[in-house]
Amino acid sequence: MKLDAAHQLWMNVTVSAKVREADDIYSFRLTAADGETLPRFAAGAHIDVEVAPGLVRQYSLCNVAEQARTGYEIAVLLTQPSRGGSAGMHAIEAGQTVRISAPRNHFGLTATSGRSILIAGGVGITPILSMAAELHAQSRAFELHFSARSPARAAFHQRLAECAFARHVRFYFDSEGQKLDLAEIARSRQPDDHLYVCGPGGFMDFVLGESERLGWSKTQLHQEYFSPPASETGGDAPFEVRIASTGEVFPVPVDRTVVEVLAEHGIEIPTSCEQGICGTCITRVLSGSIDHRDFILSEAEKARNDQFTPCCSRAACKRIELDL
Repeated sequence: MKLDAAHQLWMNVTVSAKVREADDIYSFRLTAADGETLPRFAAGAHIDVEVAPGLVRQYSLCNVAEQARTGYEIAVLLTQPSRGGSAGMHAIEAGQTVRISAPRNHFGLTATSGRSILIAGGVGITPILSMAAELHAQSRAFELHFSARSPARAAFHQRLAECAFARHVRFYFDSEGQKLDLAEIARSRQPDDHLYVCGPGGFMDFVLGESERLGWSKTQLHQEYFSPPASETGGDAPFEVRIASTGEVFPVPVDRTVVEVLAEHGIEIPTSCEQGICGTCITRVLSGSIDHRDFILSEAEKARNDQFTPCCSRAACKRIELDL
């Protein structure tokens, strides 16, 4: 294990197994190249994978967290067209060595006495699978709803159908005319219940929007995006960033991000996705109001106004001060 210039913990791992889980989806078993145990993680966590030099992508960990010290499991859908990440991963074979980051988690399970409603669309089953296994291991109440185009497109379909918690799993396949009924799920909703969703952007927007309409509060809804929804930038205005430790002030024009501007002046903030979905660049804010555009921070965290993602979020005032 070693730290790079951006203070990111990277580990060399060996691809000990590559398995076809569904059409265009392979799972990869990653074990420590030096034979040591890997860092612990909780369900919902993801890792960065250096697919190729300079090409880093985020993938959710889908195996049981408490059994993962000797290996991580991820699954990757080949997207069309690929921006390089999924095609690069699918070209990797068992026996190769890759670099990964330590796990990070912005999609963890909430400690609650209520039920956890897990909803997955397509390859969004990856973090949901780990969540279901963890909830089952803790004897906590949950149900898993898995939507996919067809059984052939549903990763881990057979594993879920035969697992110890199979009675808590329901499948919905477009090819068989089966549709997720959010109204039915909402009818039994209790104040301590929480809903978790992961999948394609359109699927998630539907689940979240419809769930709110059916009475779920935002504090009960949790999501993880693979790619961010489009954001409106027409009303963007320039602002300034002040670095508390040095007093330096830098202007940020409408067409640049805070990360880009600071990098030009030799101030490097670790980044990965640069889209507000991984949390690598979260930075402490000492003063000023924020226009949050990430999909990582919760509503409560955003309301505190003391941190933001400089890769995409902006100031909602003329100047913000950062703890760097």
